[in-house]
Amino acid sequence: MKDLTAYERAEIRASAKFGFYIHLIVYVTVILMLFIINTVTASEYFWVKWPIMGWGIAVLMHGLRVHVFPGESKVPQKMIERELEKEEVL
Repeated sequence: MKDLTAYERAEIRASAKFGFYIHLIVYVTVILMLFIINTVTASEYFWVKWPIMGWGIAVLMHGLRVHVFPGESKVPQKMIERELEKEEVL
């Protein structure tokens, strides 16, 4: 990872942030739809709290990983290396 240029590192960070924003938009959209379904069909029990909390924890962890603890992860680099190795075999 140290042999990456500043542009490549910035590209990786920007991609991670973009992925988080997509995750957040999908979360808000789905939770809003579930909330509407919950209030229309079973307003006596607020079951939508479970997906709000469960998925919300995942979104929170994703946001922390991208914005608060943005240390370079070796996982994407290892995945790229594996894909390159597969291409060399073919």
